[in-house]
Amino acid sequence: MRRALGTLGCCLALLLPLLPAARGVPHRHRRQPLGSGLGRHGAADTACKNRPLDLVFIIDSSRSVRPEEFEKVKIFLSKMIDTLDVGERTTRVAVMNYASTVKVEFPLRTYFDKASMKEAVSRIQPLSAGTMTGLAIQAAMDEVFTEEMGTRPANFNIPKVVIIVTDGRPQDQVENVAANARTAGIEIYAVGVGRADMQSLRIMASEPLDEHVFYVETYGVIEKLTSKFRETFCAANTCALGTHDCEQVCVSNDGSYLCDCYEGYTLNPDKRTCSAVDVCAPGRHECDQICVSNNGSYVCECFEGYTLNPDKKTCSAVDVCAPGRHDCEQVCVRDDLFYTCDCYQGYILNPDKKTCSRATTSSLVTDEEACKCEAIAALQDSVTSRLEALSTKLDEVSQKLQAYQDRQQVV
Repeated sequence: MRRALGTLGCCLALLLPLLPAARGVPHRHRRQPLGSGLGRHGAADTACKNRPLDLVFIIDSSRSVRPEEFEKVKIFLSKMIDTLDVGERTTRVAVMNYASTVKVEFPLRTYFDKASMKEAVSRIQPLSAGTMTGLAIQAAMDEVFTEEMGTRPANFNIPKVVIIVTDGRPQDQVENVAANARTAGIEIYAVGVGRADMQSLRIMASEPLDEHVFYVETYGVIEKLTSKFRETFCAANTCALGTHDCEQVCVSNDGSYLCDCYEGYTLNPDKRTCSAVDVCAPGRHECDQICVSNNGSYVCECFEGYTLNPDKKTCSAVDVCAPGRHDCEQVCVRDDLFYTCDCYQGYILNPDKKTCSRATTSSLVTDEEACKCEAIAALQDSVTSRLEALSTKLDEVSQKLQAYQDRQQVV
């Protein structure tokens, strides 16, 4: 992040007193306030945007920071936010407030626009009490620099940066904690105000120290450091200049750029062009049966014989024999996902397998069957005649027997 200041010669002379050590001269002999003549920048050059960062401000609000001084710190934060290229894909910002305790005012994932961020800063209240700087750095590692809280994955190569603002001496051990943070890839800037212990700032800050440690005499001039940080974080914005060859999205990256794609597209191996994502590839969708791509998104459908449930993802088997779902004239018989047609008793299914006709007895019989029928009929007639004759004789016998019984009674 070393930046040449050769083009800002007039400002260089004013910045030299800020450097905590220079050419072997002990810092205690060079502690001077930041003068009001520090070079000022107007509106940000449209061709110069800060490279994407995951940036965390850690501000001291211990008892030594008077209320009006704390308001100056909040103004400094707001002016810093104004200089940043804030956004979900550019620079994300978090703010932590500490004294004897630590409070995460908002993590990296909360705000992606300057107005909301500055409004949140304006509501920050001091915590008072002690100065536990080591605790604050540890909390930043544990509670803020996590993907869950908005830090981007390591393979994104987004720098993790901390700016600590304090006016006192840490009341806990910061050396090991700060070393662990730097080892974890966190770049630390330390800003001392007034009575700040410069040795502690040097212990906390990243190398080279002359680019990571700053001092101002009072909170009244701290906001003038915004121009210095802008120089540090600023990189030529190739995307704004229009000199890139990205097909869809250009993302500035430390003086260079990276190509990205709109949602629903993926970057091709050439790192420039984009192709629509196969959102229906296995593992990419939540459809129970059929996934249908739909302009970078997808909709779910079902196999024949199933219907889509209200959740628009899962499917249920259709009742194929429900009224209006089949074309059987009389009876629909469900067979898993399909059906067959049948008929009522006395009807038979027509060749079309759908309609029914009344069943009839055929009148066509063979000669052999006809002969058999005639023989049976003749036998039936013979038996009937014999039974009738026998019945007549039985009647006669019965009558004679009755007459005989009557005569016997008279005698």
